[in-house]
Amino acid sequence: MHTELPPLAQTAVATAVSRAAESRRSDRLFDDSLAERFVAAAGRGAALPGQVSRQPGMIDDFWSWFAHFAPVRIRFFDDCVRTACADGCRQVVILAAGLDARAFRLPWPDGVRLYELDQPDLLTFKNAVVGAEGATPRCTRVTVEADLRQDWAAPLRQAGFRPEEPTFWLAEGLLAYLSVAERDQLLDTVDTLSAPGSTFALEYVSKPAVDLVMRLVGDSQAFAFALWQPGSPEDPVSWFGRRGWPAEASDANERAAF
Repeated sequence: MHTELPPLAQTAVATAVSRAAESRRSDRLFDDSLAERFVAAAGRGAALPGQVSRQPGMIDDFWSWFAHFAPVRIRFFDDCVRTACADGCRQVVILAAGLDARAFRLPWPDGVRLYELDQPDLLTFKNAVVGAEGATPRCTRVTVEADLRQDWAAPLRQAGFRPEEPTFWLAEGLLAYLSVAERDQLLDTVDTLSAPGSTFALEYVSKPAVDLVMRLVGDSQAFAFALWQPGSPEDPVSWFGRRGWPAEASDANERAAF
C-alpha cells in the first residue's frame, strides 16, 4: 500500500522515518515497531540501521540534525505523559497526532482514554496501516477528524471528551505550522476545555529557530518547511502564565544532554 499524502501530512512521515531509525539503535530512547510500516506505506525508503533515509530536497546537514533532534523530543514528551498518568490523569489528547504511535507503544495505566486529532485523510491512512498490521492499542484510542485551524472542540466533545476531567494535552511539532492568530485560538480552546489539574506539553519553535531553518533550506523551499509560519511575538510560558497556568520551558539541547 503506497499512498500520496498532502505536504503537511508528509511531515508526519518525516518524523516516522526518524522514529524507525531510532528504534533500530541498540541504545534507543524508545521502540516504535509501527514507524517503519508507516514509512513504507507512504512510499518512502525504510530507515537503515544507524542512518535515516533522506527526504527529497532536504539539505543533508539539516536532515542529519533532525534525525538526532526528533528522538530527543519524542522521548521528552513520552516522559511528560508518563508523569501525568502516574499522577492520576486518565484523559490524553494529542493535537495533530499524525502518525504518532504512543497509543500502541507506551505502557498505559488502566482507564486511559487517548484522543488523536488530525485531518481525515491522514487518520484514514494511519488506521489502514494499523489495521493491516493488526496492532492493538494499549489504551482506549479514539480518533477525531478535525481541522485545528477551525472549531475542533465540538467534534472532540462528540467523541466522548470530558472537559470536567483533568487532561494531558500534547502539541508536538504543531505550532510552527499555525499563524499567530491560529495559535492563540488553539491555546484559548485548550484553556477553555481544561479542568483543574490539566497539563499541556507543547513544542515551541522561536522566530530565530524558524529563520535558521529557512536559511539552511534556502531557496529550494524543501519539503514542508515552506509551510512554517513566522514565530509568535509571545512565548508560551508568558501566554500560560497570564492565564494562571504555571509553566516552564526546556531547551532541546539541554534535554539531549541528559
